[in-house]
Formats: sequence, C-alpha cells, structure tokens
Amino acid sequence: MTDVSPSPRNGSPSPLSILDTRLHADPSRVVLRPFHLGWQARNAPGSRARRLVEDICALSDNAVAKAYRQVRADFAERHWQTEQMFDERFADVAKQLELDAKDRTPARRRLIGAYFCHEYTYAAAALMNPSIVPHPDQSGLDADSVRFVMSLRAVGEGHISSIAFREGIAKTDGSFSLWPQSSFATSVELDDASLTDSERGVIVHRHPESNLSNTVIFPITEQQAGGVEDLRLVRFDHGGGDYEWIGTYTAYSGRSIRSELLRTLDFKRFLLEPIVGRAGRNKGMALFPQKVGNKYAMLGRQDGKNLFLLKSDRIDRWNTEGALLMEPKYPWEFIQIGNCGSPVLTDEGWLVITHGVGAMRKYALGCALLDRDDPSKVIGRTKDPILTATDADRSGYVPNVVYTCGVLKVGERLLVPYGISDSAVGFATVKIADLLDLMR
Repeated sequence: MTDVSPSPRNGSPSPLSILDTRLHADPSRVVLRPFHLGWQARNAPGSRARRLVEDICALSDNAVAKAYRQVRADFAERHWQTEQMFDERFADVAKQLELDAKDRTPARRRLIGAYFCHEYTYAAAALMNPSIVPHPDQSGLDADSVRFVMSLRAVGEGHISSIAFREGIAKTDGSFSLWPQSSFATSVELDDASLTDSERGVIVHRHPESNLSNTVIFPITEQQAGGVEDLRLVRFDHGGGDYEWIGTYTAYSGRSIRSELLRTLDFKRFLLEPIVGRAGRNKGMALFPQKVGNKYAMLGRQDGKNLFLLKSDRIDRWNTEGALLMEPKYPWEFIQIGNCGSPVLTDEGWLVITHGVGAMRKYALGCALLDRDDPSKVIGRTKDPILTATDADRSGYVPNVVYTCGVLKVGERLLVPYGISDSAVGFATVKIADLLDLMR
C-alpha cells in the first residue's frame, strides 16, 4: 500500500481504495528541442548565431566528419529520427540567417543543425495534476473495459510546465493498466508558423509515427512561455455521437496568467486557443461534458476563494464571471475551495470532485453533488475530505498536497488519478454510490 491514505469520516474510513501504481519524475526522459542562440540582430555579421555557423563552416571536411560522428555516438540512440531532426533544424536556421545551403555537405548541414538543438528534461522536476478521459478509440475492448487518455503536468528544466500523456485501459472492478512508454519522447510540431499570434491560437500536431504516450506539448506562444499548467480534459458531447476532447489549462507567461482551451478530435492535431472574456483571467476552469440548458457551462474559482458556475453561448468566450456556487464551509477548506476537473453525470446529478485548502496550506479532496437540470443547486457536499496526504507523501516539491484535474467514470466506479505533493502521481478507485452516500 502507498502512504496516501483515505481520510476518516466520523471514525470510519473513506470509501476510496488506494492503488499501488505510482508515476514519478524521471530525469532520464528527454526530448530534442531547438536551441535559440542570439537570434537578436541575427543577420548582423557579429551575431552569436551567425558566428557559430561561420565557425562550423570553417572546419575541414575531415573535422566535420569527426565532430558529427561524436554527435551521433552521443545522441543517436537517445532520440528518434535524430538525423531528420538535425536536417529540419538546419533548414530553420538557414531560413532565419538567410544562409545559402547549396554548397554544404549533408554532414555539415546536420552538424549545424545539432549545434542549434539541445536535450530537454521535460519531467525531471515533477509529475503531477493528472486528468483522464475516454480514449477516442474504444475498439476491441470487453464491455467491462474503457481505454483512456491521461494528461499529466510535467515540470522540467527552468521549472517550465508542459503537457505529457499516458494511455491505458481501466476496468469496472477498479483495476487499470498503462501502456508502456518508449525510451524517447517527441514534441508536437507547429502546423503553420503563421498562426503564432497568441491572440488567435495555434495548431500543433504530433509526429505521425509517434504514439500519444510519447508525445509532449511544450509552451509555444509568448503567453505560454512560463508554462502550460493543469490541463482539465473532458470528452465533450456535441450531440448525436459527435465528440470533441476539450481541455482548459493555465497559460503562464512568466508575468501573467490566462485560461486557454486545448481542442482535439483525435489527439493527433490540437488547437490551443485563448479563452476570451473576463472569466479567462482566472485559473481552474472546468467545462461540463455537455451543454446545460442550451448553454456551455463551466466551474471556476473566479475570486481566488469560492467556486462559481459560469455559462456562455460560445465555448471560447466567457464574458461573465458567473454565479456563486459554493463557499468554504468546513475547516479543511476555509482558505479556498475549487473544482478538481469536469463534473461527472450520474443518475442523481452532477458529481464534482472538489479540493479544499485548510490550515498550513494543506490540500485535500472532497466532493459535491449538483442538480442534474439546474447545476446552480447544490444537493450535497462532503463534510470531511475523502483523501488527504499522510506520512511520507506529505513531503514533496509542494508539501501536504493531493490534487487532481479530472476523474474517469468506468461503469459504476471512478478511477481517480491524483498528484501527490507536486512530486508524483497516485491512483485511487471508488464506487460512485459510496460517494453519493456521503452526501445524502
């Protein structure tokens, strides 16, 4: 058993069962990324980037061959399609510096490309705050199984957050398995460089020969430069079996935040676009998985303390700051209350996993039940937390924290992945009926 324990409820244990699987930060997982060296005044004769290219071009063919052999010996086995990446990076550098590439040998071009690349450890510092949704591909499964996609907040060099993924299969008995990862990862690529205007959004795609479990979405726009944080995924039902996978996340520039949307039909191409309107200035927004009363609906903490219900005619525009839904009521949530991902529709209403922050900034999980037809009505909520960090798992990058950005309904159970003190990811399972019983 793990060190995170279900919390007591009036002397009785929580209904959550903690599973043994853990995911941890892993400094060995690296991706090949562009290394930008002095693009300022890039065409000036004395710029760092241009001087570097000139130094490489001054080498003899033998010196180039020797240097490139060493690069291959060091890195070829650590990445996928390494030489293709060097070729693509050289093409980008040649365009930026307006180079004439005609007279350069393949080895010299790739060596230049290698100097403008670097390895980045995207999950060396932390792995945390997962969300989870049904996979677009449910073919070939038994009736008691659901294939899923799980997103993870990966924190690497420079404390920059990116989005990583894992795929797996969950069963109605509460068990699950994760698909293995390969020894390398790949970053998504920009579809169209002309879409780098952060006010319009960007479209990115994963490499067609790389699977989702080995794909990472890094910050792309200026607003995202400090990290893309806490993706809350949901499978959104547009009606008639028309599904779209949508996630809300925080884009941090290093100075300011705003909420943005990730949208995809297949987890192969992704639209990353800003949320327009006053509500988008805040963190922690979570979309309902379908329209409510012919409007899109969100949960969000708009004032830093309380939980609000927001509605909009457009999924990308949220001009209202919403109606107050829940305030902190119990000591474990006196500092603030918020959602832990999108609501889950049950026969008795919308089930919402919440988080509360109490004394000594201790985070704990609870839940609430909202009316199915009018989610502004709170039917019930848990008096005590259903999950808190205990013993060794109180220690981490941010201590005394359990936190999730979404859960998965599998039959009559929930699979609950959760972050542990911003340092690892654990898993729990619980019967929905047992959670509802806590709130009757």
